[in-house]
Amino acid sequence: QVHLVESGGGLVQAGGSLTLSCTASGSFRTPNTMGWYRQAPGKQREWLASVTSGGTTDYADSASGRFTISRDNPKKTIFLQMNSLEPEDTAVYYCNVGRTLANMVNPGRFGSWGQGTQVTVSS
Repeated sequence: QVHLVESGGGLVQAGGSLTLSCTASGSFRTPNTMGWYRQAPGKQREWLASVTSGGTTDYADSASGRFTISRDNPKKTIFLQMNSLEPEDTAVYYCNVGRTLANMVNPGRFGSWGQGTQVTVSS
């Protein structure tokens, strides 16, 4: 089973930036695809972005333009650079590990999640 630890969240004013980190350990496939998700209050968990071991990326409409996903393969870590944050971005942010870009889109495919990291954007 993969163990996932997200970090980097916090309180930021609208228009500000944050960079989130996620480190994977334990048992997971390699090569792989890693991705970011978020769950806002009263909402379902939604997919944001994914990146393969080779560096190919895929973004949801809600993340495209303001968010950038990247990874450090030796450190088994992915990052999410978030710019121009808005109050609507307030959520708990999670990461996960899968096989292909297509498999990452549906959060329901994953059997476990980390603790997540809280991002709160004030107006």
